[in-house]
Amino acid sequence: MSTEAAPVRVLVADDQKVVRDGLSLLLGMLPGVEVIGTAVDGTDAVRQAAACVPDVVLMDLSMPNCDGVEATRLIASRQPEVRVVVLTAFADDDSVFAALRAGARGYLTKNAGAGEILQALSAVCAGEAQLDPSVQRRLVEAVVSGRPPGGPGTPSPEAGPPDGLTEREIEVLTEIGAGLSNAEIGAKLRISGATVKSHINHLLAKTGSRDRGQLVGYAFRHGLAA
Repeated sequence: MSTEAAPVRVLVADDQKVVRDGLSLLLGMLPGVEVIGTAVDGTDAVRQAAACVPDVVLMDLSMPNCDGVEATRLIASRQPEVRVVVLTAFADDDSVFAALRAGARGYLTKNAGAGEILQALSAVCAGEAQLDPSVQRRLVEAVVSGRPPGGPGTPSPEAGPPDGLTEREIEVLTEIGAGLSNAEIGAKLRISGATVKSHINHLLAKTGSRDRGQLVGYAFRHGLAA
């Protein structure tokens, strides 16, 4: 009996035909990846995601009719089993945080190589988050400085911890939002790996998140900072 894993089924969404075709060709050459369709804008991406149920939507942000952030929000709310990885030319704070708040599990810029894209697809399918290194640095700087961008999901300074989170759980959640692994979180907070896993289980239960990727979105929707 064959034990070969099923390929990651990917929908590519970009309004530029040359980009769509190029990405489809590139992804088709990667091991364990199958391109099941291409979408010309956000509206088309939402429609095709509902019809084809891909594992991952590789989503551009700047598209007509319905942009990538709104398309990500719609897909994440209607089909939480479908992961969205943003692949865009924009790496500014507003774009990054808007995409994460909408439910994106990964964020890459268009100078990402084939290996980085494959790593992102694998990571989000495993329930992890994957951020471009330059994007991750900026997010970490924002969190550490206590200046996450404002937005509809950002609580006022007077608001208490959301969903009854403890101070330690907020610390762990902040590091998850910064892209750290369990081992890195344990080393930074000086707690054991088992304790980190216990905090993550509590976070999943309290926030109603299914996996680590949703915890990342939750962290930035609520503007949590160390």
